[in-house]
Amino acid sequence: MRLKSSFIYKLLVIFCGAALAASCGGSGAKKDRNASLASYSTGSGSQAATVNRYLWAASLETLDFLPVYSADPIAGLIISDWYVNPEAPTERFKTTVYILDSALRADALRVSIFRQQRMEDGSWLDAAVNPATAREIENAILTRARQLRLNVLDE
Repeated sequence: MRLKSSFIYKLLVIFCGAALAASCGGSGAKKDRNASLASYSTGSGSQAATVNRYLWAASLETLDFLPVYSADPIAGLIISDWYVNPEAPTERFKTTVYILDSALRADALRVSIFRQQRMEDGSWLDAAVNPATAREIENAILTRARQLRLNVLDE
């Protein structure tokens, strides 16, 4: 009997917690020029950081030819899987995009590129990447993000 009452008590606590969480919905968010993704609650009363939605969308669009390994819109992190260009099968690339802020600014974005070359035995060895490559990708993402923002403002 005691086991059954313990189960009912736990079930009651879960339902009360769910009802409390459902009632915490806020009113509509303000629309501004630097609107970010919706805020997500971490469950401990604080809110998770948000990232700029234009930078997020532009990052995914700019790197859409790469297979996405992981994408976390709350943390602002996009990790691609290794990509082998069919025209150069002896090298492969991997990118990581960090969106660091909710503002649409150049310092709110960081791109890291990783490159490997295939050895004769079939193994992969890390190789150097031109630092300008990451900057060029950052610039392409920022340009696309600005275009997306202007398109929304014009509507």
